[in-house]
Amino acid sequence: MQRIVDNFLAVTKESVKTITYETLSNILRLINGLSAVLLSILPGKANILEGIQGWELRPKVRGPRLPRWMENGVSSFNQFVHELSVDFDSLSSSGEHSAEDDVDDYDDAYICPATPLTPNLIFSRATSFAKRERNRRHWLMSIIMFLLIPARIMFGIPFYFCKRIFNKGVRAHTTKHKRVSSANAAKKGIDHVVQRATDRRRGIIEDLHLGIEIVIETIFDVIHHATRCLLSPLESLRMLLRWSSSSSGTRKIDNDDSDAIVPTATLADSDPTPTQKKTNLSNTLNTDSRKCRDVITELGYPYEAINVVTSDGYVLVLERIPRRDSKKAVYLQHGVFDSSMCWVSNGIVGSPAFAAYDHGYDVFLGNFRGLVSREHVNKKLTSRQYWRYSINEHGTQDLPALVEKIHEVKTKELKSSSQLDTSEQPNSDQPYKLCAICHSLGGAAILMYIITRRVENKPHRLSRSIMLSPAGFHHDSPFFFTVIEYVCLWLAPILNPIFPGLYIPTRFFRMIVHKLARDLQNYPAVGGLVQTIMSYLVGGDSSNWVGVMGLPHYNMNDMPGVSFGVARHLAQIKRAKRFVMFDYGSREANMKVYGSPEPMDLGARYNLIDVPIDLVAGMKDKVILPSMIIHHYRLMKDGGVNASYKQFEYAHLDFTFSHREELLEYVMSRLLLVESKHKTLKLKRKEEIMSI
Repeated sequence: MQRIVDNFLAVTKESVKTITYETLSNILRLINGLSAVLLSILPGKANILEGIQGWELRPKVRGPRLPRWMENGVSSFNQFVHELSVDFDSLSSSGEHSAEDDVDDYDDAYICPATPLTPNLIFSRATSFAKRERNRRHWLMSIIMFLLIPARIMFGIPFYFCKRIFNKGVRAHTTKHKRVSSANAAKKGIDHVVQRATDRRRGIIEDLHLGIEIVIETIFDVIHHATRCLLSPLESLRMLLRWSSSSSGTRKIDNDDSDAIVPTATLADSDPTPTQKKTNLSNTLNTDSRKCRDVITELGYPYEAINVVTSDGYVLVLERIPRRDSKKAVYLQHGVFDSSMCWVSNGIVGSPAFAAYDHGYDVFLGNFRGLVSREHVNKKLTSRQYWRYSINEHGTQDLPALVEKIHEVKTKELKSSSQLDTSEQPNSDQPYKLCAICHSLGGAAILMYIITRRVENKPHRLSRSIMLSPAGFHHDSPFFFTVIEYVCLWLAPILNPIFPGLYIPTRFFRMIVHKLARDLQNYPAVGGLVQTIMSYLVGGDSSNWVGVMGLPHYNMNDMPGVSFGVARHLAQIKRAKRFVMFDYGSREANMKVYGSPEPMDLGARYNLIDVPIDLVAGMKDKVILPSMIIHHYRLMKDGGVNASYKQFEYAHLDFTFSHREELLEYVMSRLLLVESKHKTLKLKRKEEIMSI
């Protein structure tokens, strides 16, 4: 009778799974199909789906196949559990091998290709029966403990009974390997498995599929145990007695357990505190929460982070790929709604930061204020107070603090390492050359920084600046930005108190946005429709808006935002048709800040720029049109600035988030001009000394 009931429940469970999954899949296929039809109707956008993840506008006729949730012959839940157990086995056993064994097994390893979102990871393919059985009990026991929660509640079994049994099973397994190294290898194995799952993060639809299957498994597991108790009451009673007796025995073992594993620290540890991996919410929800530090170190480059405090109390992070003995440094500054991740997101081959480091530069990555973490020296600072800033603060507060910190660090390191050249001027306080590479809003901030420092008779420390589609002039822009201009200027008194910053405030909604990018890649018609709508909103700019949403720095833990004051400042620049500083709204307020009733016109002071400026425009850029970059160039030429102009067939985000070999070659060639000029000056000084 029990066998008949078990077979009936198994068939019913699989039927419910199939019906549920196929219903959800058909709904998703319908949405994807309607998106494809709508996308094909849009003018000039029908070919956006061709070649994207195998999507076909005219699909071929295929024969019947397994349901989507059983494409690999097993359920996605069972496959998920099996992959975790196999990965854990292969990784935990790696700590017990010698170095020779590791070399011998290297040929059997699986090496994931290096990409911006998937670093190099090595996993053993060895899946022998002995290794799987060694840890399968541990994983199955933890899963059964989770699935039996409703059953324990139903039959009133105390929770600590099952917990004691579970701990006993784990202890019995771990005491077979008494060496501490194997325990540490197991912990590292779990960390790598979690990292692997994070790198291949799931979208909302995948989470929904897995969640539905877990619910179905749990419900039918409860029904199965309930029917077993009803059909075999004596067996259930014996099991209950066995659990109670084992719990009492476990209590005695706990009182005197000489083989218990205690985490210890060695003298070689920099931190004697036992290292235990804490469960992270991002790991549980399977999102990619890596930071710029993780990307740099995973690719084998050195990394350093420096906290910088501005004069108004904002805490900024200056990240670095250090070459401490190098006399040439480069500073990279991101744009709006961005962070330092943009300079390393294309991996080793396509990222400006890695290219500059490989050319011998000491690389510094700046981060503007404007993260949802809201780092400030005043911990009681409210959200409204934190987001009260404009582009003025980027150029007059953030950049001076960041550049002066670079100067302090480089000067100290070069002097301590005796790298100063005796042929240099004895009164020179800058024994290095610093170039700046900036994008979009970062370009406007750099220009403001140079001009305001010259007005204040303070050194700006820069030797050259390369500006990729810099902001500053926006009177020639798409209709969408004109709408934003009127909204920001007319409704500023209403919107500023309500929306001090444009960001996603809660972790839940940030997680939804981050995971949504994964779904848009899995369903290319929907992703193409979103991409097309975004392109229309910004006047036809073809940047990869969907792909940028999936980058690690747009995650649930932290995400770049922008102050409403920055948006209002850009609207003022567009309305004035001049590159001006922020207008505080009254003559008295402007007099107090600038000493004049009108804000400073930066474009009219381009003659103060005393360093070469390289302007780069994108012919497909509809966010900042090439005509606006040309306007920068003409004003600089009229002011006597050593400026150059170059244009590429790029959209706005292609300068940072796309692998463009010709752009990297151009940027590196402009940086080398500073080095060649420096060498020429040194030769002239040597000739003067020799002539004397």
